[in-house]
Amino acid sequence: MPEAPDAELLARWRAGDDGAGQSLCERHGELVQRIVCAHRPRSHAIDDLVQEVFLTMFARSQRYDERAGTPFANWLSRVAVNVCRDALRVEVRRPIGAEISAEAADALAWLRSGAADLHHDAAAARELVELLLATLPPSDRLVLTLLDLEGRSVAEIAALTGWNRTLVKVRAFRARRRLRASAQRFAEDAP
Repeated sequence: MPEAPDAELLARWRAGDDGAGQSLCERHGELVQRIVCAHRPRSHAIDDLVQEVFLTMFARSQRYDERAGTPFANWLSRVAVNVCRDALRVEVRRPIGAEISAEAADALAWLRSGAADLHHDAAAARELVELLLATLPPSDRLVLTLLDLEGRSVAEIAALTGWNRTLVKVRAFRARRRLRASAQRFAEDAP
């Protein structure tokens, strides 16, 4: 038996079928979790934000219109990104110098040296990237994550965020400049 389309499941959920809502969550759970993992603030648990995305999806379900030509997965992705952006906005920025591990400090020293060897601890590099991204405003963090870490195109980012393509490029340029400055400040403050 073929799977019901997303719009049909959403309509059934609106009519009171809780099983249809559960099916939607199960069908798109992996997508939402990937987005949340990429964009979550350090102070939020992944499962909590995933749940918040689905709650927001149901609360805003009347806004989705299949006839508008937007696939449900794209609409849900945009909801997930916006929930994560909202969570990033409320996260209090705090100094990261005390939070860095010795391995991440080594990764920073390697990065500053410009050495060509790629034999570095991936977990330490990821920690360093997360710490540096946390120093940026939410929109900068979002554009860099989507463009550079996830490898999305400018057109995809424009569709997810509602920004035009030129704005995506300008924000990416400015965000990279801020990230470099943040890495420089962090390197000067690191032990």
